[in-house]
Amino acid sequence: MAFSPIKPVYKPANASGQLPLNIMETVLRDGHQSIAATRMRLSDMESQLEVLDSIGYWALEAWGGATFDSTLRFLNEDPWERLRFLRSKLKNTPISMLLRGQNILGYNHYADDVVETFVEKMVEHGISVIRIFDALNDVRNLETAIKAAKKTGAHVQGACVYTISPYHTAQNYVDLAETFAERGVDSLAIKDMSGLLSPYEAYSLVKSLKENPKTKHLPVHIHTHYTSGMGSMTYMKAAEAGADCVDCALSPFALGSSQPATESLVAAFEGQGRDTGIKKERLYPIADFFRDVKKNLAKDFNLNTAFDVDTKVLTFQIPGGMLSNLRNQLKEQGWEDKYPELLDEMPRVRADLGYPPLVTPTSQIVGSMAAMNVGLGERYMVVPTEVSDLARGKYGSTPAPLNPEVAELLLNGQERITYRPADDIAPQMDSLKKELGERGYPNASIEDVLSYALFPEVAIAFFKNNR
Repeated sequence: MAFSPIKPVYKPANASGQLPLNIMETVLRDGHQSIAATRMRLSDMESQLEVLDSIGYWALEAWGGATFDSTLRFLNEDPWERLRFLRSKLKNTPISMLLRGQNILGYNHYADDVVETFVEKMVEHGISVIRIFDALNDVRNLETAIKAAKKTGAHVQGACVYTISPYHTAQNYVDLAETFAERGVDSLAIKDMSGLLSPYEAYSLVKSLKENPKTKHLPVHIHTHYTSGMGSMTYMKAAEAGADCVDCALSPFALGSSQPATESLVAAFEGQGRDTGIKKERLYPIADFFRDVKKNLAKDFNLNTAFDVDTKVLTFQIPGGMLSNLRNQLKEQGWEDKYPELLDEMPRVRADLGYPPLVTPTSQIVGSMAAMNVGLGERYMVVPTEVSDLARGKYGSTPAPLNPEVAELLLNGQERITYRPADDIAPQMDSLKKELGERGYPNASIEDVLSYALFPEVAIAFFKNNR
């Protein structure tokens, strides 16, 4: 049975004539992705789903991002079955997910037929809100996903990836939002994955979107992380400027490298013009439950779930979830003492590569190159294929030109790509089905084919244990 999308509802004006601030709860996805390495199991959340469904959230973010990979790779769970179960329990509140445009939930671009089939199937399994972004804000990489999403009847949200550089201005984000509006999205999101969006910049940006004739009809959502310590202040100013919805996580999976805490934000607006309408007292027992979950995850997976605010992120701009990964990468190579050098090298590599926003997959690409540079002691002695691909445009157009002093090393003798990268990819679904059949699964479901498309070896390992 295919599920129909649940239409998200923005709360109507209250007695004071103001619009309540809506909240999307992230504890089921980005909260544990940021704090607990995406290790929350379905059994860890199952008992709280129905009560979460009754709270009055705009949506519950519970799928997408790194969850698809993690459920297969580490939790021995089928992400499609997980989604169906979530939807069976969340009957009133839309499930939101994060989609990487042409990258879907993987790290490469996929053919249009894979993108279209994936979007169709995830909505059938229970997704109602699709937040779509591209790591480079290259709208060419978003068009297929937006069209496919609109066709399903789900709520389609165009996300502007927020970053800071000499080549990024507030007008860039307004222009991108106009492009989203032209493509018929249902809402806009400012996706600040590293906690870079300052309170006054948030106010100015939201004001611009709300006053722009081409975007003023669209609700504006703000997503930030607490990494720099500004998250709650950013939400307050964004709300003052008219933001319609903000992303929060219940306190055990909030702050640090995650989102501002739901209970704190609800309390801050309580009794004020933009009161969220959510009762904070109803959140306390749920938070207590997830506090125990976090302790268990830390023990079961040997995780460090304590993350301090680090305002230096405003300089090195590494998303919170990447910091521990980079440190581990250096440790595995015997370069752990070079971690401070890595933080200095990241901004230089990013500038050389045309100032890409640091979000999956560009954050991993820039981070790996910086680690290699400091580890080997010579910059660009070895240039990984992914770095060369990013430099030549295989992931899309970078915001700025390459640093001409190192462009030849970065390009590695390859020609620049000036068209939509996915135009080079022939339809893949039939060949993927055939390939999976040759590997021992000739009767694989469409969902298994899609899992295999994104993470071939991880999916095969999962199938061996579960099919």
